[in-house]
Amino acid sequence: MTTLLITHPASLLHAMPPGHPERPDRLRAIERALEAERFAPLIRLEAPLGTIDQVALCHPPAYVQAILDASPQEGFVQLDADTTMSPGTVEAALRGVGGAVMAVDEVMSGKARNAFSAMRPPGHHAERERAMGFCFFNSAAIAARHAQKVHGAERVAIVDWDVHHGNGTQDIFWDDASVLYASSHEMPLYPGTGAPSERGSHGTIVNAALAPGDGSDQFREAFEVAILPRIEAFRPDIVIISAGFDAHWRDPLANINLREGDFAWATQKLMDFADKHANGRLVSILEGGYDLEGLATSTAAHVGALMGS
Repeated sequence: MTTLLITHPASLLHAMPPGHPERPDRLRAIERALEAERFAPLIRLEAPLGTIDQVALCHPPAYVQAILDASPQEGFVQLDADTTMSPGTVEAALRGVGGAVMAVDEVMSGKARNAFSAMRPPGHHAERERAMGFCFFNSAAIAARHAQKVHGAERVAIVDWDVHHGNGTQDIFWDDASVLYASSHEMPLYPGTGAPSERGSHGTIVNAALAPGDGSDQFREAFEVAILPRIEAFRPDIVIISAGFDAHWRDPLANINLREGDFAWATQKLMDFADKHANGRLVSILEGGYDLEGLATSTAAHVGALMGS
């Protein structure tokens, strides 16, 4: 068993207006980084098209249809100040769902030790019935529900280290005792949620807020003190990472000062817990990261850790 990398060219077709940080070059930078010889052992697959039924695991059918109906034939459609659709957006978003679901299938069936779905647009800001923050469908949340519905996972842990709080994932699982959502993120920062007092109806929401200017020490302490003990107690059947790399010190959209080694360290910690409680089952899904160099080097460190190198 090895590490699976899931991508698809359709991710590049989700166009953005000039100057938008969530741009196709993000994936091009990742692709170049993962062309290095040390990543040759990766098993590389193309993401299938996610189905409407899969999206509906987390989003009501009326919302899904509204997104499909909003798709433009040309140009752009603005859903909010940050979130824009182009003619390629719907396929890219559905491929993102399909990649996340494929990652779960391959890992839960034992065909891969772990998997990284490198797709865009990101998803963790997408609430049940609201697209926002560059996000349309919440792929990490859908992956968790798919693991439960199709593979019988009783408990799923989602760990989100994107620098922005995953309000969408929190919204979807607020009342669900079977999914642990744990997030480290800068606060105050968009979208304004993620206070430690936000714990969910069953205490399965864990928010570890970092202050502007925090770096490696504070990030690792947040994991060691707030997040990892909760995963230990929860004993998940699979671990899903919302892997945003915008907490890197170079990123223009935030003020946290992580280095590549911090992402590798966090990856290894979560792999250790997956080995202990979940037969090693771990799926990682790309979220943010808007400085191309920081994104590329951080992703390489993350995937290298997944591979055990």
